[in-house]
Amino acid sequence: MLEPGSGGLDLGADHYERDLAERGWAGAARARRRPDRHAAPATAAGRAHCAHDEEAPMERAEMLAYCLAKPGAWLDQPWEGDEVVKVGGRIFAFLGSDSGKPTVGIKCGPTREVADEWLHRHPGDASVMPYIGRSGWNTLRLDGGIDDEELTEAVDSSYDMVVAKLPKRERPTA
Repeated sequence: MLEPGSGGLDLGADHYERDLAERGWAGAARARRRPDRHAAPATAAGRAHCAHDEEAPMERAEMLAYCLAKPGAWLDQPWEGDEVVKVGGRIFAFLGSDSGKPTVGIKCGPTREVADEWLHRHPGDASVMPYIGRSGWNTLRLDGGIDDEELTEAVDSSYDMVVAKLPKRERPTA
């Protein structure tokens, strides 16, 4: 597991640079920003709006780029084939592997009861994450009935909850 600023590339960076370049996202992982065709000005709350084709569901590469655009965010691969996005040393988004259905695992609330709201609103597209679900983590389908704006707001919320729990010296500045 490589820490940001360790002098090496994040795990899997070469693979993802090639993959993102093939999809027209060249430099997205390295630059930690969304490509210009998807970029939008930050809102008053400092959050970027995810602007892409509203007809098509969000793709995994778009969600990865959105997560990496967060201040201090970095890509890690703590388990073979599974990717996570961290801030400081803590995970705020689980993206899993390239194969299978595109999902993102995020902290949907401080407690299981709060996170259960997602299960009630989106019964076919939200599920409790194995092992850590009791702590308010859910898996959300990217290609299901949850609209992109709601997905990005959920990622923003997960990021904010994780950053709030970081020691002040590990919190990103920006």
